[in-house]
Amino acid sequence: MKYQLILASKSPRRQELLKGLGFEFEIKTKEIEELFPPVLFKEEIPVYLSNLKANAFKEELKENELVITSDTIVWNENKQLGKPKSRAEAIEMLQSLSGKQHEVITAVTLMTTEKTHSFYEITKVFFKELTKEEIDYYIDNYQPFDKAGSYGIQEWIGFVGIPKIEGDYFNVVGLPLNRLNEELKVF
Repeated sequence: MKYQLILASKSPRRQELLKGLGFEFEIKTKEIEELFPPVLFKEEIPVYLSNLKANAFKEELKENELVITSDTIVWNENKQLGKPKSRAEAIEMLQSLSGKQHEVITAVTLMTTEKTHSFYEITKVFFKELTKEEIDYYIDNYQPFDKAGSYGIQEWIGFVGIPKIEGDYFNVVGLPLNRLNEELKVF
């Protein structure tokens, strides 16, 4: 690869996933207020936020550097579920997902000094009907407060509560690896 890769993410899951592709990269992060215009709908939200994160690096990128940013949302019943701010909000989110299908949308932005390219991937996730005890156990033992929709598919809740997905599993974890690999080849 002709570029020095920079992953702009504090997420240990994203770091682990990118490492799994065999790329060498460094991690740089910036504090970004993740606000988006309320008129945005569905995949427009993570694409906007991913671009916002990439643009924070625009002025300092060197010619041989490529920054990778991403954002993941859970889309349920025509609204976005972000990261829960409290235990009560986490319970409410998991109850709203229980027994239903929702979508996880991850957008990725690739940026160099010459160009910027964004793409997104959508995965359908099917939750079984969750009991109050299962929800309480998961929140108490896994503290999903840093995860969109209040869950991580790679944790206990994914093992017992998600019987089926349609699409890229790694997209739900936070980075659509197959698509990212293809996009980096073309980029």
